[in-house]
Amino acid sequence: MIETPLQASRALGADRAGHSEQAAAPVEIDRVSRTFSRARRPAVQALADVSLRAGAGEIVTVVGPSGCGKSTLLELICGLQRPDTGTVRCAPAALMPQRDLLLPWASALDNAALALRAAGVGRERARQLARPWLERFGLAEFERARPAELSGGMRQRVSFLRSLLAGKPVLALDEPFASLDAITRAEMQGWLDHALTAEPRTVVLVTHDVEEAVLLGDRVVVLSGRPGRVVACIEVALARPRRRADPTVVALRERVLSSLGVGG
Repeated sequence: MIETPLQASRALGADRAGHSEQAAAPVEIDRVSRTFSRARRPAVQALADVSLRAGAGEIVTVVGPSGCGKSTLLELICGLQRPDTGTVRCAPAALMPQRDLLLPWASALDNAALALRAAGVGRERARQLARPWLERFGLAEFERARPAELSGGMRQRVSFLRSLLAGKPVLALDEPFASLDAITRAEMQGWLDHALTAEPRTVVLVTHDVEEAVLLGDRVVVLSGRPGRVVACIEVALARPRRRADPTVVALRERVLSSLGVGG
């Protein structure tokens, strides 16, 4: 039986924050604002009075215009920034950035195991823990391959596995498929849906793709233009997997677009 990343990290002491199971579940953002000061230029307010919650195992997708503070929101969730006002309460979170940021000189296996190595796990033990997950993610034949030898979709799978092996109960995903072509992106959306069903997490996923937000999210949070404010929170009460041609999916996509002020 394969150890889950959460089990592996706890057994190895990788998650050292001392959070209880109960505390590790939700993301709670309450009336958060964030402004960036700039030398000799006007300050830029990224977020204004934003509130957002994600329950245990829930996938919340966030959409909004460019520059509305979506990436800032994820960095607040991960503790990489602090709000100017409001509160952020979040279980330990792993960030998967838009670019895969794989080490070009390291194999797929070692890139996937990097989060375990950073937590103090020895090289061979980290490989031992990561190897079954490469197989589970359809990458067993490529464990020795360098990133340059992998397709875009494969690189994103390795990047996601690295985030998963961090053993955090919350995943913050920043446009994970933005750089992929349309066909690969559609394949990866289905793959991610399956992966999160098999290994549930509380997820906050930022995307510019409204259809992706509806296909993957339990709720879609719509932000306004800068400064980002929540203008809609749309429930997606549909069974998985979801079909693009499903009339309910199409109707929800149009509803999100309407909230963004985009004509159908």
